[in-house]
Amino acid sequence: MKRLLDCTASDFRNMTGKELKQSIKAAEGRVLLAEVISACTPLYPAVTNAEMAAAFGADLILLNFFDVFHPAVEGLSVEDPDQVVTTLKAYTGRPIGLNLEPVDLQAKQAEELVTLPQGRIASEATFREAKRLGFDFVCLTGNPKTGVTNAEIAKAIRTARQSMGEETLIIAGKMHGAGVEGEAGEEIVGESDIVRFIEAGADVILLPSPGTIPGITLEASKRLVNLVRKHGALSLLATGTSQEGADEATIRQIALFSKMAGADMYHIGDAGVAGMAIPENIMQYSIVIRGKRHTYVRMAASILR
Repeated sequence: MKRLLDCTASDFRNMTGKELKQSIKAAEGRVLLAEVISACTPLYPAVTNAEMAAAFGADLILLNFFDVFHPAVEGLSVEDPDQVVTTLKAYTGRPIGLNLEPVDLQAKQAEELVTLPQGRIASEATFREAKRLGFDFVCLTGNPKTGVTNAEIAKAIRTARQSMGEETLIIAGKMHGAGVEGEAGEEIVGESDIVRFIEAGADVILLPSPGTIPGITLEASKRLVNLVRKHGALSLLATGTSQEGADEATIRQIALFSKMAGADMYHIGDAGVAGMAIPENIMQYSIVIRGKRHTYVRMAASILR
């Protein structure tokens, strides 16, 4: 198995979820995932936000606001909606993942919540449809104001594993409170929640990056990352608090602290400009975690390789 740093489009096309996990692990903390909103007009409509993020150095692309029962990506024209995901994978040369949200209808609300379409909610039906459409991985987390709780995430992990099989890569966790009282700031996740996620079948545990959530310091983040590693899973530190739209100096600091915390991979969110991070911030994040050598190779490598 190649480390992800050395993988090209042809390698990604043939990878199972388990192989992707091992490839990420072998890269030793040098993997960048960019999240993009599929349902808004792209930054530059001539290309999708996914293509833009890939061009600026992202290794994996995560689609947000994607409805599996009405598959579409703004900026991507296909005759058959069932081919949206496979076409986007071909255009970007990257593994493509999907956000699904484990909404808790009994959640104690910290603010007024929104109602999501069924095609975005974590369920057996959406997991099966995501697999049929060709997604390489799923991410079980919550957007702002959605009422996603850690308890529902744990349940959704089990359902996803049963519905999508052992080979699917499952990422799970919270990067902010998602509108839930008692699951924000330093209380966003407990050690018992992390262990539950892993025991339920999660491959990668998503946690907030240091400096993105009040109280999540480098020391706090490192403690949680060490716990994830101890229990045999990988860790992803996420920047999903609109700081993906901050200045480059802030991005460099978050990236360096996240690497110091010991993460296996890093997430940069979709709220910078027009449904994606500021493109230069994707590149800056990549340069911090692996230097210009690997960043420029990822940016320049043809999808025909």
